[in-house]
Amino acid sequence: MAVFCCSLTSCFPGMLLTFLLLLLLLLLLIIIIIISSSSSSSWSLTLREERKLRVFEKMVLRRIFEPRRDEVTGEWRRLHNEELNDLYSSPNIVWVIKSRRMNWAGCVVRMGEERMVYRVLVGKMEGKRPLGRPRRRWVDNIRMDLQEVGCGYMEWIGLAQDRDRWWTLVSAVMNLRVP
Repeated sequence: MAVFCCSLTSCFPGMLLTFLLLLLLLLLLIIIIIISSSSSSSWSLTLREERKLRVFEKMVLRRIFEPRRDEVTGEWRRLHNEELNDLYSSPNIVWVIKSRRMNWAGCVVRMGEERMVYRVLVGKMEGKRPLGRPRRRWVDNIRMDLQEVGCGYMEWIGLAQDRDRWWTLVSAVMNLRVP
C-alpha cells in the first residue's frame, strides 16, 4: 500500500494532485479493495485484524494529510490520531465493516427458517471439534458489536426481526468512537 501512495505522484509527473483528489483516491481504494468485496459482511474479524485495519487507514491518512509544522517550536511533526479524526470525518474501516456485518445479520435472520443461509447461521456442527480454544465465530462478532452499543445480552435474533430497531442499532455501530 505504501508503494501505491509513494508512486502516485510519479505516475502523474505533469499533474498536480489536489487534496480532494487524494481523498477521493483513498476512498475508492478502500471501498474497492476492502469494504465492497462480497465477503466483507461475512468476515469474522479478530481484534488483531481490526487493529491492523485501523493502522493501515491511519497510515494512508497520514500520507495524505502530510506532516504539519508545530506552531510553538516550528518543527515538522506527524499528525496525532485525534487531529486525523478531526480532519477526516468519515467513519473508519472497522465501523463500516461492523455495520455491514450487522446489516447482513439482520437480513439473514429475516429470511426465514427454510433458507439455507439461516440454517447455517443458527445450526450446530456435528462431530468433534478440534483441540484448543474455539475460533471466533461470525455470531460472536455480532454479539460483541451489540455489547459495544450497549445491547449486550439481548436476544439479537429476535431483535433483528424488527427492522426499524435493528437499523437503529446498525447506525449506532457506525457512529462508535473506537481509539
